[in-house]
Amino acid sequence: MDYISTRGKVGAIGFIDAVLMGLADDGGLLVPKTIPQVSADTLANWRRLSYPELALEVFSLYMSEEIPREDLKKLVDDSYATFRDEHVTPVRRVKNNLHILELFHGPTFAFKDIALQFLGNLYAYISRRKNSIIHILGATSGDTGASAIEGVRGKEGIRICILHPHGKVSKVQELQMTTVDDANVLNLSVDGNFDDCQRIIKELFADVPFKQKYHLRAINSINIARVLAQTVYYFYAYFQLENQGQAGPVNFSVPTGNFGDIFAGYLAKKMGLPVGKLILATNENNILERFVREGVYEPGEFHMTYSPSMDIQVASNFERYLYYLYGEDAAAVSALMEGFKKEGKIVVPGEKLRQVQADFAAYGVQNDECLATVGQYHDEYGYLLDPHTACGVAAADRLAGDGEVTVALATAHPAKFNEAIELLQIEQTFPPQIEALFDKPQRQTLVGGSNEAVKAELLKFF
Repeated sequence: MDYISTRGKVGAIGFIDAVLMGLADDGGLLVPKTIPQVSADTLANWRRLSYPELALEVFSLYMSEEIPREDLKKLVDDSYATFRDEHVTPVRRVKNNLHILELFHGPTFAFKDIALQFLGNLYAYISRRKNSIIHILGATSGDTGASAIEGVRGKEGIRICILHPHGKVSKVQELQMTTVDDANVLNLSVDGNFDDCQRIIKELFADVPFKQKYHLRAINSINIARVLAQTVYYFYAYFQLENQGQAGPVNFSVPTGNFGDIFAGYLAKKMGLPVGKLILATNENNILERFVREGVYEPGEFHMTYSPSMDIQVASNFERYLYYLYGEDAAAVSALMEGFKKEGKIVVPGEKLRQVQADFAAYGVQNDECLATVGQYHDEYGYLLDPHTACGVAAADRLAGDGEVTVALATAHPAKFNEAIELLQIEQTFPPQIEALFDKPQRQTLVGGSNEAVKAELLKFF
């Protein structure tokens, strides 16, 4: 399996080189040269596999024996042994035809653990195998940072620096990052919002001499390994329902800000998984909803919401979708992204918009509706949603047709967002791992929202 750039100026490279490159050196994103096709017979054979067994099979399709199977099996087994549920990502039925895919049973109680426990172990494996230094640089709207830090803290040969927007993540998210005292971890609290953090990261990675000199590696979902790891739980959710007697296509409703999680579902569908609707749920930062409805991708006014991990205007994985929307035409994608850089928006023509609307349904959930959904499901079904998951559930309720089976992705444990839950006078019991955070000292450095300010801290750290 080879990997190429969405902008066409990176020659075919192997999986390990793709992981190490992160952002493609031409500024694009790496994608597999071909998408593996999974037959109905293979799906039937996979149906009874455990989560680690299924992950091994899916990953194997994208690696071409570049990592020996026994080594890969150990990486997978070690990564998912840290989860609190034997199914890793269990599916819970909440009401007729609506199920919740719980993705928060990892070490930091967020869906990012599923990819980042694996990616952390993979980076450690690559560092040992190549006898190389790895400096991880990432931005977070809340959950990626904690999951990434947990995946590599204390690991030899690896240093990690995470940028988060100062005062714009939940308290638990902040504590999960900043109470880590391992010497290989640096937290930078950036004066700005997540889009500022993400822009800095992308621009530093686009400075190829700087990236290569300091061995910079990506942990954000610009790294193709993140997306591949997330495809697994779409397959696993489908099989869990199939094993319960559910036949036929399944809808997935996905709360998303950076387009990575729903792109993984899109990739799983292109591989051959019987997916019905892919429902894209956003909050008031609804650039992606507008794109699906109108064909216009243009950042608007930034809103702080009860679902801060989705407070994103520029979705870093969107370019990967454009690549497939435009028939894998790298020149067309390059022109679109250059136009976006100059004009601040992308407009797709009518025939492309019809394809977008065939690929996705979309709904933007307002703040009041988000909270109301948390309250409704708590009162009527005894199930406590975090505010991001509530956006996915609200979108499913709006867009799933009568009789359609829908899985809403639960992206975080509600304890991570108690600020919103408290507004409903709902008391929840924190898991002991989260409760313990409040007694620990914090370590973070406040920096300005510029490349130079961040680069200065990196040079001191590396």
